[in-house]
Amino acid sequence: MSTTEPQHDRTGRDAEPPTAPVAVPGASPAPSVLDQVGGVSGFVYSAIPVLVFVTANVFLPLPTTIGIALATGLALTVFRLVRGERFALAVGSLFGVAVAAAIVAWTGSAKDFFAIGIWISFVGFVVFSGSVLLRRPLTGTAWSLAHGRRYDWRADRPSLRAHDLATLATAATFGARFVVQQWLYLADTTTALGIARVAMGTPLSVLSALVFVWAYRRTTKRLLPTTSRGTTRTQDHDEEHRDD
Repeated sequence: MSTTEPQHDRTGRDAEPPTAPVAVPGASPAPSVLDQVGGVSGFVYSAIPVLVFVTANVFLPLPTTIGIALATGLALTVFRLVRGERFALAVGSLFGVAVAAAIVAWTGSAKDFFAIGIWISFVGFVVFSGSVLLRRPLTGTAWSLAHGRRYDWRADRPSLRAHDLATLATAATFGARFVVQQWLYLADTTTALGIARVAMGTPLSVLSALVFVWAYRRTTKRLLPTTSRGTTRTQDHDEEHRDD
C-alpha cells in the first residue's frame, strides 16, 4: 500500500491542469524588450522632433528652427507624461533634443543637430561587435541578467550562436546608421540627414529587436524547460511526503 498510494496521488495530480512553474520562466520576453525602448510609440515620438527640425530649417531662420524643435520636444514630453509613460523615457527624449539643439546653437550649423546620434551609432557598433569578438555577445548577457545569472548560456552552443547573430544584427544596425549618416553629414545635406535618421531609425530598430526576441526565446526554450521539470518533480516529491 505504501508504494501504490503515492503513485495514485501522482497520477491524480498529473491529470490536473499544468501548474505555473512551467509557464513562468519564459513569460513573454517580447513586451519587456519593447518596453525598454518605449515601444513603437517611443520610436515615433523620437522621430517627430527630427521631422519638425528638418522641415522648419527649410523655411525659417536657424534660431527659430531651434526654438520650434525644442517646443515640440517639450510638448511631446508633457503628452507622454500625461499618458502615464515612464518618466525616464519621456524626459530622456527631451534631453536628447535639447542637447542636439544646444550644439546647433553653439556651432551655427543645422547639420550638427545629428552629430551626437551619428557618433552614438559608431560607439554602438564598436561595443556590440566587440562583445561578439570577446565571445560575450551583449544580447546573451541581457538574457542572463534577466534570469539572475543562474544559467550557463555560453556553454550551450546553439544559444551562443543565436546571441552572436542577434548581437551582430544590432551592430550592423548601428554600423549602417553611422556610415550613411556620416557620409551625408560630410556632404552637408541637412534634409537628407533628417530623412536618413527617420528611415534608418524605427525600421532598423524593429528588425534588430525581432532578432533579439528570437534569440531570447530560443535560449529560454533550450535552457529553462529542464529546470522547470526539475522544479515540478521536487514539488511533487515534497507533496508526497506531506501526504504520508
